[in-house]
Amino acid sequence: MIRTTDDGDLRVVTIDRPARRNALRPTDLDALEAAVTGTDAPVVLLRGSGPAFCAGADLDSVADLDDPEGFAQHGQRVADAIESAESVVVAGIDGAARGGGVELALACDVRVATPRATLGEPGVRLGLFGAWGGTVRLPRVVGEGHALEFSLSGRVVDADEALRMGLVSRIVDDPRAVAASMADNDHRSLRIVKERLRDRGDREERLDREAADFAELHRANADDIAAAREK
Repeated sequence: MIRTTDDGDLRVVTIDRPARRNALRPTDLDALEAAVTGTDAPVVLLRGSGPAFCAGADLDSVADLDDPEGFAQHGQRVADAIESAESVVVAGIDGAARGGGVELALACDVRVATPRATLGEPGVRLGLFGAWGGTVRLPRVVGEGHALEFSLSGRVVDADEALRMGLVSRIVDDPRAVAASMADNDHRSLRIVKERLRDRGDREERLDREAADFAELHRANADDIAAAREK
């Protein structure tokens, strides 16, 4: 079950299956995509209910798959939708993130952990691996060496080690406060900065778009910029 709460400029999306450690079924994936992308809020906080962030794919669903390739592609599409959402998406990792839960966090723009957070890719222990885009995003986020060791060992890391790896950017008591502080920033700037940092195109084209977007923001916020200079 996916719950949404809108609080001004912040949408909170909660994966709410605590009895299953917020493991996701195919229908949950669709609901999650709709909840994250179907909002005008500049910032979305993705979190789990109870003592886990997300245990990944529900093993009952995985065990009964008739089309495992289609299931992987389904998760990839949802992760891609989260990554390309117009909103800034913050993963608030409180408790356990495993497998697909780590992959969903990797698709978010920002990952913050509480001191209780633990993260792992245990798929190799079951004869599987995370296939919701994790093999693409993980080395991009933590580097190839950390990605290989983390995924091939199947071990679980705590919040401190995840921070050292670069898997999360901060350890905080309240991820919602981080997301809310981002929502206080200029909304158009948030969208444009995310677009530029997520841009994987040609370098020269990226620089051209960066300059054009800077000019757009400068024109739109000229009065505020001038007022800030006078403070």
